[in-house]
Amino acid sequence: QVHLVESGGGWAQPGGSLTLSCVASGFNFSRYSMNWFRQATGKEREFVASIASSEYTFGDNTRYGDSVKRRFTISRDNAKNTVFLQMNSLKPEDTAKYYCNRNVFWGQGTQVTVSS
Repeated sequence: QVHLVESGGGWAQPGGSLTLSCVASGFNFSRYSMNWFRQATGKEREFVASIASSEYTFGDNTRYGDSVKRRFTISRDNAKNTVFLQMNSLKPEDTAKYYCNRNVFWGQGTQVTVSS
């Protein structure tokens, strides 16, 4: 049974940083691409970042939504079945619930609030 559990959300000031983690279980983690999405109140869910499986060897294995490029970094630790989202230079518009995703499976989300 696939489980995705996010953590690391919280409050940050504009310009600050947070790191989100997603611990996965129930599948062979290294063989799957993993994604982060976010959803702000009253808005549609938005793609944030993805990282390819360890089997992908054709150059850059990450992709980012336009609104987070050059500020957010996605990474993974296959030994720990964990995917991370390092968020720097946070803006109030980054306020949202952040979700870890693999195919049709979603975590419960972790709230990120950016305000002064």
